[in-house]
Amino acid sequence: MPEPLTVYTLPNCIHCTLTKRALNNVGLDYETIDLTHDQVAAAVVTQLGYRNAPVVTVGTKHWTGFRPDKISAIATAHTAALTPMPTEENA
Repeated sequence: MPEPLTVYTLPNCIHCTLTKRALNNVGLDYETIDLTHDQVAAAVVTQLGYRNAPVVTVGTKHWTGFRPDKISAIATAHTAALTPMPTEENA
């Protein structure tokens, strides 16, 4: 099962918009958290060492900024996790 994906955002953040658009384009489900409205989330992002948005977390992995390379890698991993393994009958 794919790991949960969270995007921590700020209003009027172009990199946040680009990140969410790219995630939508590859069909990934994610939760969006606005850092201006969630102080606990803001503390989590700071604790991870980030001071910019967006911050994307996938399980224990995380990054900041618009990273199409990371989004592509996560999309590939999610697709692989959702692809059923062939049975002996189908192999």
